[in-house]
Amino acid sequence: MNTENREDSLTLGILQTIDKQNNVTQRHLAERLGVALGLANSYLKRCVKKGLVKIEQAPANRYLYYLTPKGFAEKSRLTTEYLTVSFDFYRRASSSCIDIFKQCVVENKNEVLLCGVSELAEIALLRSREFKLNIVGFYDSEYAEDSYLGFPVWHDIKNISGFNACVLTALNASETELNNIIKYSGKSRLFIPDILDIRLTGGNNIE
Repeated sequence: MNTENREDSLTLGILQTIDKQNNVTQRHLAERLGVALGLANSYLKRCVKKGLVKIEQAPANRYLYYLTPKGFAEKSRLTTEYLTVSFDFYRRASSSCIDIFKQCVVENKNEVLLCGVSELAEIALLRSREFKLNIVGFYDSEYAEDSYLGFPVWHDIKNISGFNACVLTALNASETELNNIIKYSGKSRLFIPDILDIRLTGGNNIE
């Protein structure tokens, strides 16, 4: 997610939360957005400065937050933009996954490991049901849990066996992580959806 998209996402989250609950605390707002308290406070101040949110003091040193007419309009705009982008991502991701799974079937690589817990992984899992494939689980070195959507999650690719295809589903995989996947899975078993715009060159080089 680039900086502009992240800013829009956080702004939309603030406006949606305040619209539903005007006595929300900044700590609760931070928890809802999944960010640090200081960052939530900073974005809330931006919304106030832009005239999207107004503040009224309540008893016991508490504050009430309200959307201004400009805030309601901005919430509607960002919601529409978010839905448009989300639909476009789903469409492109679905097409990319279908192409990958068709190739897996042709190459008789039916035991598939998804590399990266993400929105793309969920779409890949959904699209895999259209093919005679077995999703063995997920590899994600940073995901905290041991399962995802009912499938096992491995945190070390060296511990995984029983797959003959890897589909990259991490949205922000580092070059180091990609090289690690290639090292232990083999370049011939790694499939990268077009939507990620990652290409492997000679050897294990990535561009």
